[in-house]
Amino acid sequence: QVQLVESGGGLVQAGGSLNLSCAASGIVFSIDVMGWYRQAPGKQRELVAFISRGGNTNYADSVKGRFTISRDNAKSTVYLQMNSLKPGDTAVYYCTVRYYTGNVYWGPGTQVTVST
Repeated sequence: QVQLVESGGGLVQAGGSLNLSCAASGIVFSIDVMGWYRQAPGKQRELVAFISRGGNTNYADSVKGRFTISRDNAKSTVYLQMNSLKPGDTAVYYCTVRYYTGNVYWGPGTQVTVST
């Protein structure tokens, strides 16, 4: 079992930056992929970015060049640096982890609001 605690969300003006963090605790040694999804009101949850234990990354086209995902395996923490934020980035951001077994777990979510 794993517990995921997200932090770093908030309100920011368009063009601003935020850095999200997600710390995993519990059984963490067999976590393979860590990542972020987001869900805006009235929309489906969508992938933002993910990173493998080895450091391979993947981004949604809408955030490429603006967001950077990273992780600290020693701290079992994944980060999402978000720059040049747009109102369209407003959503609840969810941390997720996938184990080598295929099991997937989700954090409770953190709100990101970008104002014009």
